[in-house]
Amino acid sequence: MSAKSAPFRDLPWLPRLSPDFRDRLRALVSQPGNDWDLQLRQLAGQAFGVNQAIALASALERLRGSGGKPRSLVPFRLGLVSDSTTDFVKPLLIASALRYGIALEIIGANFGQLMQEAIDPASGINASKPDAILIARDPRALPLRAAGGADWPAYDAEAAIAEIAALRAGFRRNCGATCLVQTIPAPASLLFGSLDAATAGTLRGAIASLNARLQQDVPREGDVLIDVEWLAQRVGLEEWYDERHWYLSRLGCAQQMLPIYADFVVRTIAALRGKSRKCLVLDLDNTLWGGVIGDDGLEGISLDPGDAKGEAFRAVQTAAADLRRRGIVLAVCSKNEDATARLPFRSHPGMVLKETDIAVFLANWEDKATNLERIARSLDIGVDALVLLDDNPVEREQVRQALPQVAVPELGADPSSYASTLLAAGYFESVAFTSEDLARAEQYRSNADRVQALEGARSLDDFLRSLQMEIHFAPFRLDNRKRITQLINKTNQFNVTTRRYTEQQVAALESSPEHFTLQVSLRDKFGDNGMIAVVICAKRGAEWDIDSWLMSCRVLNRRVEQAICNRIVAEARRAGARKLIGSYIPTERNGLVRDLFQGLGFVADEAGATPEGSMRWLLDVEQFEPLEVFFTESAVAAAEPATA
Repeated sequence: MSAKSAPFRDLPWLPRLSPDFRDRLRALVSQPGNDWDLQLRQLAGQAFGVNQAIALASALERLRGSGGKPRSLVPFRLGLVSDSTTDFVKPLLIASALRYGIALEIIGANFGQLMQEAIDPASGINASKPDAILIARDPRALPLRAAGGADWPAYDAEAAIAEIAALRAGFRRNCGATCLVQTIPAPASLLFGSLDAATAGTLRGAIASLNARLQQDVPREGDVLIDVEWLAQRVGLEEWYDERHWYLSRLGCAQQMLPIYADFVVRTIAALRGKSRKCLVLDLDNTLWGGVIGDDGLEGISLDPGDAKGEAFRAVQTAAADLRRRGIVLAVCSKNEDATARLPFRSHPGMVLKETDIAVFLANWEDKATNLERIARSLDIGVDALVLLDDNPVEREQVRQALPQVAVPELGADPSSYASTLLAAGYFESVAFTSEDLARAEQYRSNADRVQALEGARSLDDFLRSLQMEIHFAPFRLDNRKRITQLINKTNQFNVTTRRYTEQQVAALESSPEHFTLQVSLRDKFGDNGMIAVVICAKRGAEWDIDSWLMSCRVLNRRVEQAICNRIVAEARRAGARKLIGSYIPTERNGLVRDLFQGLGFVADEAGATPEGSMRWLLDVEQFEPLEVFFTESAVAAAEPATA
């Protein structure tokens, strides 16, 4: 095997910085085209440093200020409170966010004013109504010294735990934003040496206690944990800390750690906005096994336990299998004969993956980009949900140029690094883990089966009847709270208003007499689709206002929206309401539902139209005739645990 790849801190899964980076960025700013946002994302997809990050952040500000509207960038406003200097961190966060299709705006707190920022309703962060707040505490500034002046113990976590809890409570009370709370890196030095771990009252012990409480309290209370403790251990504490720059400028970590730190934070923000990838597409020859199956035959490929090269490829398959178990869809895209490509899955004893693990299997001689588009269509997802793992640099470059939305990690010549590189890149970052996530891979495989069934049906109505669909309606409730919040914050295409709600706000809706809420689940003969839609209606006397209506695109064209409309009208009529109001607020990605209300029988309210394209639609509840659907309805939706 070849030499070790670039260190983790240098983001080895990204292409190296191109020599013409500065020239391309300068040309883009001086003459931006309609696709300037895509070009900026391509430049941000490289492994840049601090100077390039500053240039990218400045370019984004200038391009947005010139009136150009980014079509592929989702806005996100982040509050930032930290014990350390954030001047270098901000541009790195903004530039790194471009990789994930996010236009990040940062509102920072004044240095040393963390608590004032949280408890003052009129503070800069609270007044800006951020989407989330990053709480970045440093162990050197936290109150970790034991109270009372006792000689021993020297350190205690309780004051620090209370302080972080007070920050979160203040922000929750005054702006309602989700808090992104960092765990705390361990100290680089030990007081007792190896005995530190077993001795109460050490700094190491106090930080461990603090992190244990954060890991317990933060997710339970609806906020999100960012495990900086793990990140610091991954790169090495000796490299993470730079005491000289801490004392000189209060820089929280060594400057060379800032690119990986920024990427680590931003991937969590991307997950909050539903930007995590859904499907891992696997090349075969020299990616899942060593050698070329068409040339070397079944006996000639490397997959044997005990063989170093074979073990490396088995590790790739194990990583893919583990991703599938947690809900990531697997597909195959290989330049090969179909029967030949399937042979190892069916007959090689060293294979970890089985043919049944693969939702879509494409082995032919067409170019990879065309096949990736076909895979996305089969699964009914966007190409921006795909990750391609391919050892061939030519194939990687072809896909990057043809489909820049597809994530394509760099792979070196040594297969022993493939699995760790794939997992380190953070393509599949998650902020919650529900029973829906566990079932997702099988749901998408079933969806591909439905696509094939549709192709053989005589008509759409015949196809829908053949699915034997059963729909479940229920109000919001605790057992599905995490999944509801997840759907609200990641659904972009079938989403009439794209309003976002935190887990705490969803919890409040569960018992609100001023709101009607609906979670919708669907199953058919191919399997359980899980929760596929969420509706929130504000009750205003005789009028019900549809505040939010969002749905998974994988159930489009099955008349689910008609069934939901029937249910909303029935509930509104039962409550004495006479009018439904539907709003459409356009974004760059929700054009799919521009005509939703019109198709359901609503009438346009011209007075509610805006120059930006927003529309208001009205429906007379008393005159409404139920729409034709092809479902049986369950009286009570099946309960499912919030986490697994």
